Amino acid sequence: MRTCSLHETSILELGSRNLFKSSFYGLTRNPFTRASPSISSKSLRFSVRCAVSFRPCIDIHKGKVKQIVGSTLRDSKEDGSTLVTNFESDKSAAEFAKLYMKAGLKGGHVIMLGADPLSQAAAIEALNAYPGGLQVGGGINSDNCLSYIKEGASHVIVTSYVFNNGKMDLQRLEGLVSVVGKQRLVLDLSCRKKEGKYAIVTDRWQKFSDVYLDKEVLDFLAKYADEFLVHGVDVEGKKLGIDEELVALLGEHSPIPVTYAGGVTVMDDLETIKAAGKGRVDVTVGSALDLFGGNLPYSQVVAWHKRNLAVTNKA
Repeated sequence: MRTCSLHETSILELGSRNLFKSSFYGLTRNPFTRASPSISSKSLRFSVRCAVSFRPCIDIHKGKVKQIVGSTLRDSKEDGSTLVTNFESDKSAAEFAKLYMKAGLKGGHVIMLGADPLSQAAAIEALNAYPGGLQVGGGINSDNCLSYIKEGASHVIVTSYVFNNGKMDLQRLEGLVSVVGKQRLVLDLSCRKKEGKYAIVTDRWQKFSDVYLDKEVLDFLAKYADEFLVHGVDVEGKKLGIDEELVALLGEHSPIPVTYAGGVTVMDDLETIKAAGKGRVDVTVGSALDLFGGNLPYSQVVAWHKRNLAVTNKA
């Protein structure tokens, strides 16, 4: 996990429900300008000094560990689309969890690419194999979030439940926080370019929301989450290089730990993320790893991760 020195010790309180609701439900006024006026943007700026960490992943589809081009996932079987699978492993999700535990890698993501029982069972096996070392996402809501924590997840990862029908549902977000706690919630802010800006996408990355990533939005959402996870959907799974502009945005404006995913192909991409993100953006690697049929050695990525931690610990 990150090694951090935070020069901001106060805990940010949740804003009043009544203060926010009218902004999010049906009115055009900007909700972020009305949120918690007593909390200035300066108070949300954390001075963070962190090692850049490698966060491993376990993507599960129909009970199997796979690497899929996420933008090809569809809910409907009749839409004529074709699922693009880069890799399918003969190893179980629990075996990958044990591999990451052996390497001392924490904060990895177990993502269920579908809510089928086989995928849920495989995810739980992975969480049981590495208690406290993994986060879990895919179909998480206020009713089931605690069940995954009890199975060993350190955090739950949420997107579509909060960004519902193209809009941010603050009532659901507050409900999640009241159940699972800010300290165990990761907001997945995966995004795609739209009209020159990064719009958060939901429902297997097929639907654009009306929420765009910028400083104001990141500051607002940081009051509700312990971390952010951001896939650059336009490059995810394609091994064509990273979205450096997105990484720079996250490094400049995220006030809490954030992990970037998408497009990593070679070791130089990791260094680019480290530089563009100002040493404040963690990284996950999927299809490019030799674990998943790619050419990037897992052992080299782990060694890079450990060198970053060693340098930070000496500083």
